[in-house]
Amino acid sequence: MTRLLVLQPDRSDPIGRLGDWLTGAGAVLDVLEPQERPVPATLDGYQGVVCLGGAMGALDDVDHPWLADVRKLLSHAVAKRVPTLGICLGGQLLAAATGGQIRRGPRGPEVGVLLVAKRDVAGSDPLFGDLPWTPDVLQFHVDEIALLPPTAELLASSPMYQNQAFRVGDNAYGVQFHIETTPEMVLDWARGAPDAAACARPGQFDPERLERGHEDIREVWQPFAERFVRLAAGDLATQRNLPLV
Repeated sequence: MTRLLVLQPDRSDPIGRLGDWLTGAGAVLDVLEPQERPVPATLDGYQGVVCLGGAMGALDDVDHPWLADVRKLLSHAVAKRVPTLGICLGGQLLAAATGGQIRRGPRGPEVGVLLVAKRDVAGSDPLFGDLPWTPDVLQFHVDEIALLPPTAELLASSPMYQNQAFRVGDNAYGVQFHIETTPEMVLDWARGAPDAAACARPGQFDPERLERGHEDIREVWQPFAERFVRLAAGDLATQRNLPLV
């Protein structure tokens, strides 16, 4: 049994379709809301951890003191080589926990169904290698990962913000974008953050366009989620253990 701890910092960003993909691949999920239940000090009993997004900043400890516990656990996951996936805020928390820097994005919010581009090094990565070179993603963020952790490898970029996906250590991954959303979630976010939504290209929130975009995202990222479960289960080699060619 592959048990994954899912950290959900904000109720507005549940695990959504990603949860279906993970459980469909054989994972058992323990969803924890850090504002409601203490974050464990270790990952004993878990084979992997997923940290989702949220409206708060990665360093907003004054208003959300439990963020420090989340960062500490993510640092522990990297040290113990526990497969980790951080999404949007989760990716920022992973970066901050391992020596990266987070700031308000100087070019404004990045919002909508958009493309990112893999870097060459991603071609040999266990999770990213099989992705198309320009996969579809859902962007909805105002902060950015300004500097990656010193030992991280950059795996994907966008024209607006460079640090879109990275790996730190053997098997801890952070992405600036979302893959877990549904069209309904995105429309709720747009209503709740109209200033950020106004930065999207015209038509991004058209329901039919959102549906098509999410189907494109599913085609790309469902297999990625399945590979993450294999990584957590020990059935997929980490970057360190890949054979030399």
